[in-house]
Amino acid sequence: MPINILAIESSCDETSASVCCDGKILSNVIATQKVHEQYGGVVPELASRAHMQNIIPVVDVALKNANCSLEDIDAIGFTQSPGLIGALLVGTQFAKSMSLALNKPLIQVHHMQAHVVANLIEEPRPSFPFLCLTVSGGHTQIVLVESPLKMKVIGQTIDDAAGEAFDKTAKLIGLPYPGGPLVDKYAKEGNPNAYKFTEPQIPGLDFSFSGLKTSILYFLNNAGVSNVYKEEYKVSPEQRQQFIDENLADICASVQSRIVSILLNKLKKAAKETGINQICIAGGVSANSGLRTSIQKMGVEQRWDVYIPKFEYCTDNAAMIAITAYYKYLTEDFSDLTITPSARAEWGL
Repeated sequence: MPINILAIESSCDETSASVCCDGKILSNVIATQKVHEQYGGVVPELASRAHMQNIIPVVDVALKNANCSLEDIDAIGFTQSPGLIGALLVGTQFAKSMSLALNKPLIQVHHMQAHVVANLIEEPRPSFPFLCLTVSGGHTQIVLVESPLKMKVIGQTIDDAAGEAFDKTAKLIGLPYPGGPLVDKYAKEGNPNAYKFTEPQIPGLDFSFSGLKTSILYFLNNAGVSNVYKEEYKVSPEQRQQFIDENLADICASVQSRIVSILLNKLKKAAKETGINQICIAGGVSANSGLRTSIQKMGVEQRWDVYIPKFEYCTDNAAMIAITAYYKYLTEDFSDLTITPSARAEWGL
């Protein structure tokens, strides 16, 4: 008998539902919340309210697109952590209610684990073990993956995430929310060597982006004056804005180049230390064209087998929750109705 999983993702500002059958994605529906654009970032309370409005129609469309009824569903998967607690609560309570009403197993999924497992949705798939660079607005990690359900974080950011560095840069130069994709857009038109930003010297496989963010701030406040990154040295707001307007593409390209080099240099080190040449990327920032191009280039140089998910499986989506829940279903790794969401939760199995 086929195994049908209905999955729900509500960790931030995307309400998503997906249906998979025996590990094959039949539908993946995402409702994006536009309400946050005017605030320059996600407003947790507004996100929760939007999830409450969107979740029933999104699930309904996912079932219809999959040509599947509630009676056909064998289990309900949902994002339990990490994320905005109010947003997670909406998805968790909805999943628990459906589990209770349908008398179907409930399967909790860790959001970051699901990003990694997204690499197993479609062919070609990496063989085990593989390394996965997971990069999002809240996480930057290198994960050693031994199976769909057995993985270990071997490197992570000690402060800010790479996605946050992109978004902060966008905000500093006046780009609207969400700014990360706009930095990527303008970077395509600029010179990545126009400006130099120092790469943090962090031991081991861990990352750091807080210092880079600070240097970008000082750089802009100084209108790009070479080697001047002191907070007290500032040009006028008009001079600052003129510098940004005249050099926008080069600024974006230079910042993006440094963020990508930080990520890939650590990934290269991890591959050398582990001896693994099966390399994947995951998370929202893995949709960045600069990162995707650079990791493919490095893959050729290092003789890696590189795997990159489709764009729709990089950003927050329920398909990655569904495929993870499917593997957990095979091992009967179910949750009970006492399960609660968690804004922050360690992982690595």
